[in-house]
Amino acid sequence: MRIGLVQMKSSMKRDENLDRAEAFVADAAGRGARVVCLQECFATWFFPQRLNPDDQGLAEPIDGVTVSRMRAVARKLKVVLVVPFYERAMPGELYNSAAIVDAAGEILGLYRKHHIPMSARFNEKFYFRPGNKGFPVFETTEGRIGVMICYDRHFPESARMLGLGGAEAIFVPTAACSAFARKAWEVELRGHAIANGVFVAGVNRVGVEYDSTYFGASVVIDPIGEIIAQASETAEETLVVDLDQARLEAVRKVWPFYRDRRPDAYGRIVAP
Repeated sequence: MRIGLVQMKSSMKRDENLDRAEAFVADAAGRGARVVCLQECFATWFFPQRLNPDDQGLAEPIDGVTVSRMRAVARKLKVVLVVPFYERAMPGELYNSAAIVDAAGEILGLYRKHHIPMSARFNEKFYFRPGNKGFPVFETTEGRIGVMICYDRHFPESARMLGLGGAEAIFVPTAACSAFARKAWEVELRGHAIANGVFVAGVNRVGVEYDSTYFGASVVIDPIGEIIAQASETAEETLVVDLDQARLEAVRKVWPFYRDRRPDAYGRIVAP
């Protein structure tokens, strides 16, 4: 599976961002990527940094401009796309979502971010409802993929659910800027890869938005936690990386964590 991660600067001009995203995806496809992931809410700045009721108007239905444009891009370039967007399911029901689009431009399914933070920089509970579609694993022509969005990565249960669902690679579109997040970025993603015997690909944004500077450093990690490739902390970049799916089998023979799990002993994890 050859994947591409698009780390880009965004503006508040949606059409400009869609044009630039298409160019980056085309670059990845031209270098052989067959699965390409964009960053969290790539069509705008990461607006939840501030509280502004008008910004709820940025939400779009799944057949809106952003997903429709990326479906056309996937069809033209014959790539699978992970398309994060601000979803309007119906008036007042808004989600932080990612559509998974196959190489024919058809929507394979939708992931909605489960864990919704609320802090000085991330006022997300004002904008997003918690996800309600579980942790689906999508069967693509290139392999089985799962998605976690940004804050989901702080919860090991998210990655475990995708691992149990048979994911070979987990994509993590993100908008991370804090010093805390930078210290934990690779560490958490490496932990998910090791604990679940999967490839993990974290896609962060880069540049200055409002008063926040996003640290980039998009990264691809193999099933023993080794960093395969990593992007700049300051520049736009498209990573293109080969994932050897046979590696999963080899690693899981050495570390048979799924065999040795004890779900009968873990009840407290899901207790209220």
